[in-house]
Amino acid sequence: MRKRMIMAALLACTMLMSACSTGDKNENVPKGGEATGTTNKPITLTLFDKNVGDPFTNPVAKEITERTGVFIEIQQPTGNPDEKLNLMLVSGDLPDIAVIDRREATMNKYIAGKALIPLNDLIEEHAPNIKARYGDVLSKSVYEDGKNYYLNNWYGLDPDPNWAINMRMDILEEFGYGERALAGDSFTQDEFLDLLRKFKEKYPTVDGNPSIPMTVNADHMPTIIGSFKAMYGMKTYYEKDGRLEFIVRDPRYLEMIKFINTLYTEGLLDREWGINKAQNYEQKTVSGRVFATAGGIVNDANTAFRAKYGEDTNQLFYGFKVTAPGVDPAETTFGPRSSLGWDGIGITVANEHPVETIKFLDFLASEEGQYLLMWGKEGMNWNMENGVHVPTQEALDSIRADWQEFSKTTGARKWTWMIRNGLGEDGTPYDLMFRYNRDNVNEHALKSMEGSTWDTALYDDLGPKGGSPDALSEQKIKDIIDNSFSSMVYANSQSEIDGMYAKMIAELEANNAVKIEDIYTANYKVRMDLYNAAEKK
Repeated sequence: MRKRMIMAALLACTMLMSACSTGDKNENVPKGGEATGTTNKPITLTLFDKNVGDPFTNPVAKEITERTGVFIEIQQPTGNPDEKLNLMLVSGDLPDIAVIDRREATMNKYIAGKALIPLNDLIEEHAPNIKARYGDVLSKSVYEDGKNYYLNNWYGLDPDPNWAINMRMDILEEFGYGERALAGDSFTQDEFLDLLRKFKEKYPTVDGNPSIPMTVNADHMPTIIGSFKAMYGMKTYYEKDGRLEFIVRDPRYLEMIKFINTLYTEGLLDREWGINKAQNYEQKTVSGRVFATAGGIVNDANTAFRAKYGEDTNQLFYGFKVTAPGVDPAETTFGPRSSLGWDGIGITVANEHPVETIKFLDFLASEEGQYLLMWGKEGMNWNMENGVHVPTQEALDSIRADWQEFSKTTGARKWTWMIRNGLGEDGTPYDLMFRYNRDNVNEHALKSMEGSTWDTALYDDLGPKGGSPDALSEQKIKDIIDNSFSSMVYANSQSEIDGMYAKMIAELEANNAVKIEDIYTANYKVRMDLYNAAEKK
């Protein structure tokens, strides 16, 4: 009798446990997702975000959790992100997900230290959106072992204009170039020189002060020099016979130096162009004394012009391609962009839910996830009309009034994870706040600067390892190039430049530039072999 009672009790317990188990499975499926654990509560993943430390509680965050079954506990340092990341790596106190600047040494430290897990199998089995939308970006970002350890953020070539030679529309109209300028046509170097000379001749002074045909913001000197290089179609390196060499070996480099020297010696380029700070630059450009500038599409000076003259004034600076002799407008390089973006999002070895995490990231990478992250919730900030995302007028007004407050309250663009550059499938930009409503200058630049974008990704970080003797030699060579650039631009004559250039090349050879170029070339070949191998898989 006692034995039968014990057996009956065991059977009842077994049936009860089975019922509980079945109940858990039915209750555990979040909206739009799969089972993530043993209860209907979302799983919590810690995420180190070097950019934003806001709690994951705004409308966008809540919608993401509902759609994926994942709640994010945001971690952010109060100081230097890389220092915090390195400390976490050394201590082993890792988050589940880490957002790391992929261009910094920290990323390679995390991979080499086996703190990040390889993602290839997870992507293949659980991430159809990542696989389809990232495409060859995955191949280009493989580690030296051929595996992917992070997912790029702000990936894909950004089609937006980057650099330009900026000229005032009213002066272009006055000198007979109005129709071409409005159409976004390019200008030759000789035409640009002629315009600068005409401006100086007709307007020797403005409001009692000497005119400045061209000036720049010296705080952005690499961009300024890059804009001049772009006129000649130059990129990161001079590629010759399968080798990557320092750009100064390109014959067009000497032509560029002589052109800038012409601007300087004729008084067409601001005498203070190498030391102009932002405040001085803005004061000069808004004074009406300046006709042209170089670098990015002008915003600061145009903002001041609008405040002074009204939004639709034709005194604004507009961006144009200026082409060196023999260079086709399509061969200019005013749009250097990296298709690999700047952040990498990795899953760490501390993560106990890698499958759920890759599914979470896959949702964010999807078309639906992108618009949720960047535009906010449907019905709140935007509606779908005839298959097109259309923001509400209230949202556009709020963005114009205070986009940071709009982001904080609605969650739109608060977290920029897994973001793809460019346009969505319906032709609207993923970036609602900065790409949807463009002013006249930036709308014009879409025409005038079209076709000059090129991918810098394959040329990044090809130099010797930091701290090595070769790295020190590389830095010395770069210092020689920088110092020689200044000397040549300020030279008294073109013939003097030839001698200075020859001296610079001799100094490069004396400092073993060929060895550094060998390293560039070898690393580039390894990278291309890895890329091609990954593409064939």
